[in-house]
Amino acid sequence: MFDFVQKHKRVLQVFLGLIALTFATWGIESYTRFAGGRDTVATVNGSDITQREFDAQVAAQQEQIRRMFAGRVDPGTFDTPEGRRAVLDQMINERVVATETVKRNLQIDDKRLTDLILSVPEFQENGRFSEDAFDRVARSQNPPLSSRQFAERLRQMFAFQQLVSAVGDTTIVPHSVADRLAAIEAQQREISESRIAARQYLDKVKIDEAKLKEYYDANPAEFRTPERVRAEYVVLSAENLAKQETATEEEIKQAYEARANAFKVEEQRRASHILVKTKEEADKILAELKKNPGAFAELAKKDSQDSGSAEKGGDLGWFARGAMVKPFEEAVFSMKPGEIRVAQSEFGFHVIKLTGIQPGKTRPLDEVRKELAAGITKQKAAKKYAESAEAFGNMVYEQAESLKPAAERFKLQIQTTGWIAKGGPPQELGALDNPKLLAALFSQDAIANKRNTDAVEVAPNTLVAARVIEHQPAAQKKFEEVKGEIADQLRRREAARLAEQDGAAKLEQLKKGESPAIQWGAPRMVSRRNAQGLPAEILRQVVAADVSKLPSYVGVPVPGEGYVILRISKVVEGQAPADAKQSEARAAAAEGGADYEAYVSALKERASISINSGSVEKKAEGPGSN
Repeated sequence: MFDFVQKHKRVLQVFLGLIALTFATWGIESYTRFAGGRDTVATVNGSDITQREFDAQVAAQQEQIRRMFAGRVDPGTFDTPEGRRAVLDQMINERVVATETVKRNLQIDDKRLTDLILSVPEFQENGRFSEDAFDRVARSQNPPLSSRQFAERLRQMFAFQQLVSAVGDTTIVPHSVADRLAAIEAQQREISESRIAARQYLDKVKIDEAKLKEYYDANPAEFRTPERVRAEYVVLSAENLAKQETATEEEIKQAYEARANAFKVEEQRRASHILVKTKEEADKILAELKKNPGAFAELAKKDSQDSGSAEKGGDLGWFARGAMVKPFEEAVFSMKPGEIRVAQSEFGFHVIKLTGIQPGKTRPLDEVRKELAAGITKQKAAKKYAESAEAFGNMVYEQAESLKPAAERFKLQIQTTGWIAKGGPPQELGALDNPKLLAALFSQDAIANKRNTDAVEVAPNTLVAARVIEHQPAAQKKFEEVKGEIADQLRRREAARLAEQDGAAKLEQLKKGESPAIQWGAPRMVSRRNAQGLPAEILRQVVAADVSKLPSYVGVPVPGEGYVILRISKVVEGQAPADAKQSEARAAAAEGGADYEAYVSALKERASISINSGSVEKKAEGPGSN
């Protein structure tokens, strides 16, 4: 990999890896809370995993399933005790590592954090960092974050990744082992599927009322509507106040003059290169290009050691000074368009072709007017917020019977919510999605006396005050209300059991050489590298199956859906890739992953972990509809 194409490419790779981590839903700050509470699902080294956090993760998993199957499968069928425990296990793993990160005081300084943010394409527009783009990504988080909160979350996530990388990135694998692992990874197996769907057994399932009542009596928490409120609220924020502010033409001109240097755009150049190891190789390619300059892209794809740019015919895109290592940069910025020359760097020898020049310039006022106006109004709003925050807090406290006085004085809109369930599953609560504010809403004073809550800072430069307008206490749903729901659930569960039972019986027949009535799908080749859409759990069974005698058969229960039987009819042995470094890198990654899992297991053995099993197994309670 040609690492100097972008100075912070490694940082970017880390960021892209981080966005897949499940803790991104709530932020690593959740992992360092030590407040405790009655709704705790598990405690890891004194840090609580709350029912709310756990239900959010289960809901996120179900949403992923819904998208994966494009709505063809009910994600609720996967909400089983086993599935919920798997989610909790993953959260415990992350919490163990996160608390270890805090213990080791792994920190990212401001400069490294800035380098990370500036390097991420999602935060750029027209090849440059954009504050608007950064704000958009921050607001798209769940819950939405301010820019400052989002930057701090990135700082914490990057610190987390330091520990992960320290364990997983140091593995060295012998060449022979790497080659063997690569061959195993490339091995293909021809499979055909037969799915035994649970739905075909639904008509055979009869659940008598006694069993329904037995289930209802045994799982009362599953059929309770939690305490809930409807509320109204007002938000005082610098962002809202900015809408009340304007920037004058004189202020814009003064800001432009003050920041003139910031609007200078450096000269940028575009180049392609072919990276090789020796001077002889570079000279040979240069000689070929002198005879046929148009063959550059073809030679780059064939000969360049930089796999990333080779696929693009050697193209490195546009870059300014400081983006590349010095010898390469000096060569590029001294060349003429179309010129080809050789330069040496720490990475090898580069056959370089300059393909474009964008001269430096100063962006005119008209081009940056909108940007300057936004900055000025933001500054004005921040100042106004600082002047208004204390008065706002005093007013909602002193005139506690209504939010109207504060709304009128600060030109705020009074907004209302739907039903908010206490300790219920995650909801779209917007500005009210704050533990302190929600606790205030469910306080005795707010419910019994309908008084305003205190003004609570839910984000930097954002205060919210709320007031209960309607309240419903927790209640038990009557058996008659939920009888149909229980019947559907038990019928689906029993149908799945029958499908699994039938599937397992057919599998045994096949293994004995018998021919049960089965419809096979079209055969297809799968491997560890290419699953062809096969879920990971099923693929693991296929690649681990004994294929000393073919055909070979494996069967896998699909929770809530039935049973799948797979016939393995052919095995095509794989070969290690010609690029030894590639196979060694893949093997090292696999070994690194195993090392990391072992490290997490060791941390868990030393950790203090307690689990509330009842909270894990129960499904999230939604608000009632009285």
